[in-house]
Amino acid sequence: MGVWQSEEFDKHEQVCFFSDEATNLRAIVAIHSTTRGPAAGGTRFKSYASDDMALDDALRLSRAMSYKSALAGLPVGGGKAVIIGDPRELKSRELLLAFGRFIDRIGNVFATGEDVGFSVADVETMFEVTPYVGGMSKGAGDPSIHTATGVLHGLRAVAEFRLGRKSFEGVKVAVQGLGSVGWRVARQLHEAGAELIVADIDPEKVTKAQNDFHALTMETDEIHAAQADIFCPCALGGVITMTTAPQIRAHAVAGAANNQLASPEAGAMLAQRNILFAPDYVINAGGVISGVEAMQNMPGRKKIDMAPLEDLLESIYGRLLEIFVRSEKENRTPEAIAQMIAQELIREQPLEEYA
Repeated sequence: MGVWQSEEFDKHEQVCFFSDEATNLRAIVAIHSTTRGPAAGGTRFKSYASDDMALDDALRLSRAMSYKSALAGLPVGGGKAVIIGDPRELKSRELLLAFGRFIDRIGNVFATGEDVGFSVADVETMFEVTPYVGGMSKGAGDPSIHTATGVLHGLRAVAEFRLGRKSFEGVKVAVQGLGSVGWRVARQLHEAGAELIVADIDPEKVTKAQNDFHALTMETDEIHAAQADIFCPCALGGVITMTTAPQIRAHAVAGAANNQLASPEAGAMLAQRNILFAPDYVINAGGVISGVEAMQNMPGRKKIDMAPLEDLLESIYGRLLEIFVRSEKENRTPEAIAQMIAQELIREQPLEEYA
């Protein structure tokens, strides 16, 4: 299947393919839009059933990054990189350096950072050969910290709008996934008085959550149906399907995972069941907000004029409330409203020449 034949192709500006025989590196970078500025997006390192699925993932995630950046008020566009293969078997220092040299070639339009299968340490290795990376231990630091903070601000909006609650005291939240972001979200919710149900494929993390947060536990493929106030997906995407949507008993779905809706129809089913959905690229924007400091490293560019990091993270709360109110008023799904606002911002508020 070609790029233009993919169902995920959405007027993307550029798609780059790269291979390095010496390290068995195969990578795809999709750049959706640079209308508001150079594209930014993480690198996902994982096995795919086919190259077409890897391409679809890059196209879909890069579009989401365009929307995420616009809705977060950032002067950047959207892109995404994927490396095809099992990182446990394929990842090496030489591969990371080869990938870094590839990114350096297209650095005038794209900067990258950590994502699934791709760590802060990997980004720092790439920094040896390219400045077009962000989210390192220096600067804004590990983006997962800021992603979790942004998710918590978003959950405040959800609790207020759907539950009529100004605090998390006694709110039951089912957290699926206890990775770097999910764990921080769970910890902050616990500290704020929430009652937790957790699930993760790593039994050690589950046991630690039981001990540290007094959490109840469920299996990862069952927790979406937990009797909770909020279902909080913080693992991989695609968890809300036409099969799982009818099984959800929570009043709202809001979490850090990307691409939570497997299809628009799944989102419509949530709306039909009066289950509030927080568009993932709005609530989980904290990582890209913090990672935009990567743009400061780009040679020959103007310094990016941005609001303070803390203010941008807190603005996720207000943006979601705006989306929820419009969704209710216009009788459209929050996802549809968020896409409409993002498209308006991309079309109507281009950045001045940034190169």
